Amino acid sequence: MTAVINSPEVSQMLETSAGHLIVRQLESHGIQRVYCVPGESYLDTIDGLYDSSINTVVCRQEGGAGIMALAEGRLTGLPGIAMVTRGPGAANSMIAVHTAWQDGTPMILFVGLIPTVQRGHEAFQEFSLEGWFGTTSKRVYVLDDPAQAGAVVAEAMHLAVSGRPGPVIIGLPEEVLRERVPNVVAPVRALASMAVEESDIASIDALIDASSRPLVIAGGEGWSVDSALALASWAETRALPVATDFRSYDVLDNSSSAYVGMLGYGRSQQLSDYAGRADLIIYLGAVRSDVLSDAYSLGVNATTVVVSADPHLVGHYGRCDVQLVAPPARFVKRASEISEPRKDKGDWLAEGRAAWVEYSTPLRDGGTGVDLSQVMEQLQALLPADAIVTYGAGNHAIWPQRFLPARIYPSVIGPKNGAMGVGIPAAVAAALVFPARQVLSVAGDGCFLMNGQELSTAVSQGTNIVILIVDNSCYGTIRQHQEREYPGRPSATELNNPDFAALARAYGAFGVRLESAEGFADAYMQATAFEGPAVIHLIVDSSTRGPAISRENVTE
Repeated sequence: MTAVINSPEVSQMLETSAGHLIVRQLESHGIQRVYCVPGESYLDTIDGLYDSSINTVVCRQEGGAGIMALAEGRLTGLPGIAMVTRGPGAANSMIAVHTAWQDGTPMILFVGLIPTVQRGHEAFQEFSLEGWFGTTSKRVYVLDDPAQAGAVVAEAMHLAVSGRPGPVIIGLPEEVLRERVPNVVAPVRALASMAVEESDIASIDALIDASSRPLVIAGGEGWSVDSALALASWAETRALPVATDFRSYDVLDNSSSAYVGMLGYGRSQQLSDYAGRADLIIYLGAVRSDVLSDAYSLGVNATTVVVSADPHLVGHYGRCDVQLVAPPARFVKRASEISEPRKDKGDWLAEGRAAWVEYSTPLRDGGTGVDLSQVMEQLQALLPADAIVTYGAGNHAIWPQRFLPARIYPSVIGPKNGAMGVGIPAAVAAALVFPARQVLSVAGDGCFLMNGQELSTAVSQGTNIVILIVDNSCYGTIRQHQEREYPGRPSATELNNPDFAALARAYGAFGVRLESAEGFADAYMQATAFEGPAVIHLIVDSSTRGPAISRENVTE
């Protein structure tokens, strides 16, 4: 006889709301945090988070929430999750989606929407989800069928990390989330298996042996501590110089004898010339993009190998002689196991390494205010080897990316698309993902005030981040361009700043203001000893743009 189940209690266990099922689905994928600014359009999902194992991180602005999700994706390899409401909330989150799209970082943005019956009537906060996000995301879903809530999330999680990672958008109509659905979590989708055969390694090794000036350029997502070590082992065994893509320099321990520097904005002219002379370039997870190649001018005539999980090579320009569709982490692991030692032909590797050592040694700037070269020199000694460094965009970012070496993966978060305001929310996420590691954020005065309100989130979450605010009272990068293109006519770049140290103390954080580098070490030790976030406000010479150098420095 078949039993008939009609108990209300049993029925309740077999059903749930679509909003609650979304939360259960995220739990099944191992999601630990959701970054959000709450809105009435997705209240049922917020209610599902109430008794969830997922930590709901409440942010002060949707741009900050999105950037925290972006940072989580960069640090963990799982899609970072942000939740925002319709209209203005979705608009504020666009900067994070664009950054994730151009940087190739996995994230999912859930957007609460108006009730379906109100569509097409210019209802309160109505907008076109596809129209706004369709060109800067891998896919836009609208959950019109509540029964598909689990399946749509599972598909989005898979898509965000497949091939070239990126953002996925899921629209959540308000009334659909409250519909009762079977309480069934969809299975986690497996990623495609991309094998690296011994013959693949052999063919690339043959190209390396035949070249006189080989160069590896590594970057992208999907790396790990082990694969970064494998890259170092392979490169050192094969006597291969390794440069990295813009703001991806943590894929290789910068103390490795194979590391020759980071390409892109802030690179040295000597590294640019070096890459331009290479006769073989092997891209690992990176592609020949405009920033990496100085506007498609570097390496366009070199024999080109691209190892990437993206079969379409989105963003790659020009020549590609060999394409291996495989995660770069898998390639270097296999290559480090079977490749034979190679004798360096001439002084090619030594030349590249020596140039990087020279370029990464701080030079005294002089001038008034805090000498940032002295600060960087002290930080080289003060920062632990596993420190995480974050920054946004602007000339202030040149200092940490040039002088603060990355030793393990992951340890750097900086936007490849040049988005300002990334550093502070990224630091909050980094401290939540890795609470035992020191997190340092270097911010310009302009960059800080684009998402500085997330200092409140840093306090409420009890994070121990240290923020350096480099205050030259102007938008330094734009002023630099003006000085070159319109000499003697600076405009629209001056800033009138608050006392950032006092502002930090008002939030409940540690704050100190410095006008010279002499007290920096003591201030930094006080900041790290403080239970909570800390701000060190550095007053620098108004003419400070980037580090003093003996050769051309290309900046954003």
